[in-house]
Amino acid sequence: MHPSANIVLASNNSKKVAELLAHLPPHFNLITQAELDIPSPEETGTTFVENAIIKARHAAQISGLAAIADDSGLEVDALQGQPGIYSSRFAGDLATDSDNNERLLTAMTDVEDEARTANFYCVIVMLRHALDPTPIIASGRWPGIILRAPRGQLGFGYDPLFFDPLLGRCAAELSPQEKYQVSHRGQALRALSKALV
Repeated sequence: MHPSANIVLASNNSKKVAELLAHLPPHFNLITQAELDIPSPEETGTTFVENAIIKARHAAQISGLAAIADDSGLEVDALQGQPGIYSSRFAGDLATDSDNNERLLTAMTDVEDEARTANFYCVIVMLRHALDPTPIIASGRWPGIILRAPRGQLGFGYDPLFFDPLLGRCAAELSPQEKYQVSHRGQALRALSKALV
């Protein structure tokens, strides 16, 4: 793909868009779907990959441009992988981050400390055009532990409850650059950047 090509970033999550814009290759001309008044599609997939492709294809169809989309979420072992693809709406379609965190804590009230393991997953896809049969797919996984109470003021989503035992801090206590070095989205972005070179 020509380095000066316009690419739509298919997300209406402002915090996620900020992370993606900060770390995608600077030589691409990235336009958010909000700038083009593209609404978010219904996410009907059953996996992170399917939902990312749905979002990217939707933006590419409406804009006529290449598109990049991510789908990500938290999978908790004690909850058989929940909230998974429903992470952003775990407590309902209009749930806030606080609502989702509260529901997660409630669901894990009786889970022992050693069984509170979880993983953040991220899949990022790029479609060169709406009918692209071979999307570029990159992914990342960040293992951690779910805390019993929120900590930290940074990040978003489940970050205040997600503790990285190797760092000894939770995701909401990491600066954006520290988070990028270890997070699921950082891993996926680096893999995508390599694939686009």
